[in-house]
Amino acid sequence: MKRCKFQLNLLLTLSLVMTVMPEAMAQQDRPNVLFIVVDDLNDWIGALNGHPQAKTPNLDRLAKKGVLFANAHAQAPLCNPSRISVLTGLRPSSTGIYGLAPRIRQVEKTRELTTLSQYFAKQGYYTMSAGKVLHGAVSRKERETEYMEWGPEGTRKGGAEGKIMRKRLDMVDNPLIDWGVLPHGNDTLLEDFQVATWAATRIRELEKEAGDRPFFMALGFRRPHVPLLATEKWFDPFPEEELILPPVPPHDRDDVPDFAWNLHWKLPEPRLSWLIREDEWKPMVRAYLACIHFVDAQIGRVLETLDNSRFNENTIVILWSDHGYHLGEKGISGKNSLWERSTRVPLIIAGPGIEGNRKCHEAVELLDIYPTLVELAGIGKKAGLEGQSLVPLLNDVNQDRMRPAITVHNPGNFAVRTERWRYILYADGSEELYDHARDPHEWINLAGLKQFGRIKKELAKWIPTQIEPLAPGSKNRILEERDGEWYWEGERIDRKNLVQ
Repeated sequence: MKRCKFQLNLLLTLSLVMTVMPEAMAQQDRPNVLFIVVDDLNDWIGALNGHPQAKTPNLDRLAKKGVLFANAHAQAPLCNPSRISVLTGLRPSSTGIYGLAPRIRQVEKTRELTTLSQYFAKQGYYTMSAGKVLHGAVSRKERETEYMEWGPEGTRKGGAEGKIMRKRLDMVDNPLIDWGVLPHGNDTLLEDFQVATWAATRIRELEKEAGDRPFFMALGFRRPHVPLLATEKWFDPFPEEELILPPVPPHDRDDVPDFAWNLHWKLPEPRLSWLIREDEWKPMVRAYLACIHFVDAQIGRVLETLDNSRFNENTIVILWSDHGYHLGEKGISGKNSLWERSTRVPLIIAGPGIEGNRKCHEAVELLDIYPTLVELAGIGKKAGLEGQSLVPLLNDVNQDRMRPAITVHNPGNFAVRTERWRYILYADGSEELYDHARDPHEWINLAGLKQFGRIKKELAKWIPTQIEPLAPGSKNRILEERDGEWYWEGERIDRKNLVQ
């Protein structure tokens, strides 16, 4: 018996060295999971070259330790549906959750689903959460069911008294749309600092605890979500006079269907025209970069604690963002679009058996996170998931992936992204097509050219045919059709009121 046990352990050890862990394993041999989500972070990190002045040394270091998926995309360009998709393993078009409401347990299709954290708990993991992992304030029911332990949620404002940027916005004058230097200079007041402190403390405490029960720690960092506020030291590396703005041609939307405006019809996030008119484009870009720099440092505090712990060699680290963010591209700021700037996100996976310093350019989806972590942890397969495990790509980043990434924003509006192409189909039938090999900024819409008809047809085949309507209770960022008219958040869209 002892000889058999020794041979089993030897085979397991060899499998970890040769490849990523594909099979179920004993609880004491299972890896821990550090699950990190960053809010509203686009590709402005050093490892993705999204902005030449971005300062993200800790995210870049993590990318070198594992695999960076350089062409990863969210299932929705909005917090709530994106996060629910990751945690349930289902597309928004399968659940009917497209807006900032309803919540995961308020919809019949998702009410009884086993979420990612719950599945790990069923397999013997101790689950913890801090910060913004679920969307918005955590309900009492969610506290009872989603995780075993809860850390701080914190606040969005971080100690600011009133707004720093006091100019009136052009569409919805929301108090969260704010940017600038926090006057108090105290990082400890900020939620992300508190989340990092809690996580580092818990890792050190877990080290001292007896037993080998694996843990699943989910951390949600809020910045660079609005308000774009940080203390002065995070702004200092980005002098406004030296700031590089995103490249935006003056007629960026000339070949874009008018229907695209419906997806971000009336929002708190200002248009580029307002940012230019009010001389706020550079301040907003600077604040976004500062907030990224700040949150990178907080994530670095957690990673450093992990690196110096006994869990270092047996912890899977996965980092992702719920969606991207516009900083003037296509004439808008914020998200709520089906273009690259809204859908592309950082996705990094590092851990035992994963060879580091590699980059994968295949189009992948955040939907793939659930099946990937289940396979990496060796806890068997979870039925009913719509994503595909990324383990084959972790083993060979050059392996071909046979399906694209798909993003949806309200029923009937889809983007299909392959390694080369982005195809957008709107609910009224209008289209966009971009060739990323020649047009990485998506400035030239090829959809109207006959020679690209076959490519559009092939990409359109991937759009789901079964599309759930808006779930009961849907609101906030909701677009719907009623009797041939389009309504944004319950009000009929009138083109005469379009803000460009």
